Amino acid sequence: MPFVAPTASRVPAHTAPGANERIREETDRQIARAAQGGPRHIDRRLAELDREWDVERCLETGAASLSLLGAVLGATRRRSWFLLPAGVAAFLLQHALQGWCPPLPLFRRLGVRTADEINRERYALKALRGDFSGVATGTHPAAVRQAIDAAHR
Repeated sequence: MPFVAPTASRVPAHTAPGANERIREETDRQIARAAQGGPRHIDRRLAELDREWDVERCLETGAASLSLLGAVLGATRRRSWFLLPAGVAAFLLQHALQGWCPPLPLFRRLGVRTADEINRERYALKALRGDFSGVATGTHPAAVRQAIDAAHR
């Protein structure tokens, strides 16, 4: 495994295969459920996806919270509390470079997805809704504009 892992694959590469499979299966179930419910259900599910926190946001929130706690306790209680933000920063750096940190296995077992996993569901639902029908292909500026506009729907 390289020291600096590719961005898109670094979290799934450090996740147990069973957890990755459960996340994929749940995503497929959500897509099928939304498709069976029709356009309104697809719209509702897309709105839910806009509010879903990805694993990066969960890790960043936890890291920032622990760092602030350690800094406050270090300044007001014991200086040894300053080790907490230092440790959190080290693990956050490890996650940024390699895609693993101590809370990652827990988050993944709980079903917290990566942004790419959330976007796969989002674009499957948009395709089912028909957002990409009628979009031209090719390199012509009009086709490029249509593709950009479709991606923003």
